[in-house]
Amino acid sequence: MQSGSFKSFGDKSTSDVILRLINDEGRPEWFYSHSSVLVSKSGFFADQLCNPDPSSCIEIQCSGSTYDHHVNLLRLLYLPTESLLDSLDSVQSVLGILHLAVAFRSEVVTNCCIQYLEVVPWDDKEEEQIIETVSELGPIAMPILARIQPVDLSATKNVFISAVRFATSIGGSCPPFGDELKTSAQEQVEFMLGGDEETPLVTSDEEVKSVIKLGLTQVCLSFENELSSLLVLDITADTVENRIFQSLTDLEWMCNILPKMDLMKDFVYSWGDMSCKVLGIIEDKKLDNAMWGLKLKLIEVTGKVLEAVGYGNVILPAPCRVQLLKTWLPYIRKIKPLLDAEGNKDTDFPHKMDEDLCQNIEGAIVSLLLALPSNDQAEILSDWMETEQVKYPDLSEAFEIWCYRTKSAKRRLMEGLDRVGNTTISL
Repeated sequence: MQSGSFKSFGDKSTSDVILRLINDEGRPEWFYSHSSVLVSKSGFFADQLCNPDPSSCIEIQCSGSTYDHHVNLLRLLYLPTESLLDSLDSVQSVLGILHLAVAFRSEVVTNCCIQYLEVVPWDDKEEEQIIETVSELGPIAMPILARIQPVDLSATKNVFISAVRFATSIGGSCPPFGDELKTSAQEQVEFMLGGDEETPLVTSDEEVKSVIKLGLTQVCLSFENELSSLLVLDITADTVENRIFQSLTDLEWMCNILPKMDLMKDFVYSWGDMSCKVLGIIEDKKLDNAMWGLKLKLIEVTGKVLEAVGYGNVILPAPCRVQLLKTWLPYIRKIKPLLDAEGNKDTDFPHKMDEDLCQNIEGAIVSLLLALPSNDQAEILSDWMETEQVKYPDLSEAFEIWCYRTKSAKRRLMEGLDRVGNTTISL
């Protein structure tokens, strides 16, 4: 028997077997082949040709979508093993060939297809197709999925910690691509914190929490340093505002991930500690008509803090809650009409407080205010009614509830005094 390497696919003069690809597409059906090649490369054909007097024609049913894969598989059976890998050219084609190679029990082609798919890049769509194909083929094709197999918890934790360190610039940035890679790291950290069975195990780890807290300290320090430069540098330079805005955006990102790790309280305390310094700089006369984007972003970040405290997600003592409101309420009350005025002057003005932001902040303030001691509520409400800007935030709901509670408290007090008096008389 001649070696398959001396046979040529489709060579009628040396063919001893005809393969008929039965299809409804009107495509060529007859392929001249060689039993020595088919038997040596395929268990299916070995079974078909094992009879002493084998049929000279083997029929194979195929559809229009698999026709090309059938032809490609037949061509591959004729190639030397060392040339197979170089002949493969796309994930789509190899997936089709692999499925048939397994069905036709061609071990050499199957192994080659698996090796190819292990190495080449996949896009998202191809990855879904690969997973589907592998699930149908069973263990033989599992090596293909090695790159997307779940890793152990220790490896996951190490990757997460490294990403956090990069995302928060612990140890310094990595120019010239530091900002782009940092943004990418932040996105991936947030993605990794998405709900799955491993997330609680990672986020509850003390080493992970320690790194996150260190990252928060680093981001806060960076923001304070960048903001302090406003009073000594030329504020007209775009690079100055961009650096500060990026630092504040990093803080906003921390607001998004810390609640998922039950660490939002750390952010709230950090924000409270630096609030007076931040407002002392941003409200400097030098910045009266500048940095609108930065001023809006400050309100957005503060809104997240107000929501966390106002709705009870972060528990703070009453004095801290009072201080938070007294610090930021005047600023919000002052900036909102200024931003509106700029927007009225220029319809393309991009730094506006949209309706959702306004409602979220107002709701958080009302909720926070109503949870304060009555005297603190009275002080804040009195200040609100005396200012010109009573329209936003609208605290009328809180005022109505305070009035109702005050009357109820007085009534309960009087009823209590009456009960005490009556008891004394009866004695």
